[in-house]
Amino acid sequence: MSEGDKPMPATPSSAKRADARRNEKALLDAAASVFVTDGVDAPVRRIAAAAGVGMGTIYRHFPTRADLVVAVYRHQVDTCAEAGPTLLATAASPFAALRQWVELFVDFLATKHGLAAAMRNDPDGFTALHALFIERLVPALAEILHAARDAGEVTADVAPYQLIRAIGDICAGGERVDPHYDVRVTIRLLLDGCRR
Repeated sequence: MSEGDKPMPATPSSAKRADARRNEKALLDAAASVFVTDGVDAPVRRIAAAAGVGMGTIYRHFPTRADLVVAVYRHQVDTCAEAGPTLLATAASPFAALRQWVELFVDFLATKHGLAAAMRNDPDGFTALHALFIERLVPALAEILHAARDAGEVTADVAPYQLIRAIGDICAGGERVDPHYDVRVTIRLLLDGCRR
């Protein structure tokens, strides 16, 4: 092997960038978790504590709450989109993968509440995020539905976009304060209705 064929060692700056990416991912995961339980108006100190960082670190990455909310939204879209193949490979069946993916999607939708208010001064940015949502998540769900259809687990007429919209509408109902309404029970009923 010649000198030119040897892999280049990681430079301090590339290691620092990788570390910064890991820190940012941990921060976004923590923020998403806090948004699910406490909403997008949760105190920044709660997010910092969940991420194990100082508040200054959050403000350095995300100067405004809108910046943080948008970053969490994009992160959650990526997480949902990338989860599909893993769930299909590891779940007991394609329908089980569908249920797990929908659970992840419902958590994502909880982080989405408040996005419109956070972006009220950036309607073009909001439109672009919606386009990203459709572009990434409809194909991810389509792949899972295709596998479930091939396995004979769901009816042929379940369209991914229609199912995403139905789940979104059910979750929007969860914004009302009603102790007798359980979004996840209603979604289970919806998925059971898709079964063959």
